Amino acid sequence: MIPHVKLDMSGDRFQVTYRLRCVAEDVKQFAQHICAEQTIEFPAELIGDDDIRDHVMGQVVDISPLDEQSWLVVISYAVEITGFSLTQTMNVIFGNVSLLPGVRVDRLDFPDAFLAHFKGPRFGLQGLRDLVGEPDQPLYCSALKPMGLSADQLATQAYELALGEFHFIKDDHGLANQPFAPFRERVQRCVEQVARANQKTGGNSRYVVSLNSPAEHIVEDAIWAKEQGVGGLLVPPGIVGFDMMRRLADEDEIGLPILCHPAHMGSYVTSPENGLSFYTLFGQLARLAGADVSIYPNFGGRFSFTVDQCMEIVAGCSDTMANIKAIVPSPGGGMNFSNVPAMVEAYGRDVMFLIGGALHKGDVAVSKNCHTFKKLVAEKLTM
Repeated sequence: MIPHVKLDMSGDRFQVTYRLRCVAEDVKQFAQHICAEQTIEFPAELIGDDDIRDHVMGQVVDISPLDEQSWLVVISYAVEITGFSLTQTMNVIFGNVSLLPGVRVDRLDFPDAFLAHFKGPRFGLQGLRDLVGEPDQPLYCSALKPMGLSADQLATQAYELALGEFHFIKDDHGLANQPFAPFRERVQRCVEQVARANQKTGGNSRYVVSLNSPAEHIVEDAIWAKEQGVGGLLVPPGIVGFDMMRRLADEDEIGLPILCHPAHMGSYVTSPENGLSFYTLFGQLARLAGADVSIYPNFGGRFSFTVDQCMEIVAGCSDTMANIKAIVPSPGGGMNFSNVPAMVEAYGRDVMFLIGGALHKGDVAVSKNCHTFKKLVAEKLTM
């Protein structure tokens, strides 16, 4: 028999809205199963009428139908069971039930008192605008590629992109510590060449290093890269972990913008019946973990994201979250000049356009294509 438990709890709770796939006669039992599985992981009938049942276990707040076999179920959890850590918060939200079919996290609703335990983005949308001196136009980013170029060749490419006055010039996410472009050599060369271009243009382009180092080196590598003069960190939380991204964002010795890369996260969102919503993953969780920019595949590119899904991400990046700053949505993955009108209509000004391969096409310099792309966007914004 489990002893009667009395706990000192604040009464503050956060809510997770799940999208469940099941028939009507099963939905209440399914919801109650999530309440226990995500908290006590113990037969609920063995728990007495005490504070474990009243406070620790999840509580069903609402069940509403979407269709005959789909339901939105709101479950609340006591903030204390998270330990106010990101790792345990993610465990409560979608730990064991991530192993069940027909469970998808739709959105998160946190009380202000809970969010006060997290710093969130260091810069956010407005902070990045201030950092690069761009008060109202879209921000621009490009990637160094393809993999296989030497450190010097990548640095030459970074120089051309900086001459085009793109705000951020990032490593492609596949660049690590490969023998053809070793991490430390690549960082030093790219920092030098971006600074050289800035001196020539009077601009403020920033080189962003891909940081997918082994766990025992990642913070050390970030601090070393900061000392060399990098202007940001490209972090793939699906690979290195959301809490590692949070640690990098929170570390004052680093103090750099964090660009969140979606590598390894596609399976979380590509099923309509399982995983996490676009709003939650690329918006809410990215912000909670300290990202300043959320990179994701744009509609109409080489991935399958739709306009509506991309707009979910934009909302997740900007909807109010108490002290957690709004961040910059950054669509990429197949950007080209011809879809500028559709992109501007969808995203407006508070966006970072990420365009890569299209800048290298044609017989003109990459820097000229950068300026042409920005001009096309500016013209569309004034129409």
